[in-house]
Amino acid sequence: MSRLIFDLILRATWETAQMVLVSGLVAVIGGLPLALVMVATRRGGLLPCPPVARLLGLVIDMLRAIPFIILLVILIPITRMIVGTSLGTTAAIVPLSLAAIPYFARIAEVSLREVDPALIDAVRTMGGTRWMIVRHVLIPEALPGLVAGLTVTLITLTGASAMAGAVGAGGLGDVAIRYGYQRFNTEIMTLVVLVLIAFVALIQAIGNAISNHLRHT
Repeated sequence: MSRLIFDLILRATWETAQMVLVSGLVAVIGGLPLALVMVATRRGGLLPCPPVARLLGLVIDMLRAIPFIILLVILIPITRMIVGTSLGTTAAIVPLSLAAIPYFARIAEVSLREVDPALIDAVRTMGGTRWMIVRHVLIPEALPGLVAGLTVTLITLTGASAMAGAVGAGGLGDVAIRYGYQRFNTEIMTLVVLVLIAFVALIQAIGNAISNHLRHT
């Protein structure tokens, strides 16, 4: 492998990592509050209001139903408005984040709903406020599941970031298409696939280790 190809793959890997990690962080910041609202407003929740829970769930499901490649195109005007361009790594973070928020919200909702209701009732009995229940019961008890869900989200974002390379988003997907597919360079295509496999395996290993540690603490 030449030095040029090595540098190309290394830069593309760093760009992919940037897209995945930043959009993953935005997914947690935007998705976790949505999940908490859905859990709190469902029947029997901390602040029961089933119509709100159903409406929010419907909106989230509608957003999740849009294929990423279509969302990527639809959001081009918004992306240009936010970052000034629709090309490059920074621009790709916008659609990746908006796609990841509803995805993580649903995963987080499942983890939050699995928290033992008896723990919530115990805190209520002791005079705990809704915020105390969220802060000291819901999130800590659901944390292993939330980490596992974030791991799945990051892996999904890795695939989506590679897809975004088809429209000039940068990263490994862009290298695979421009230097591998369009130039019939099998070596680069193979390298990109191997790096993506290693990247996903690393994310999964780290996620599993953190989640298992939290379950045993």
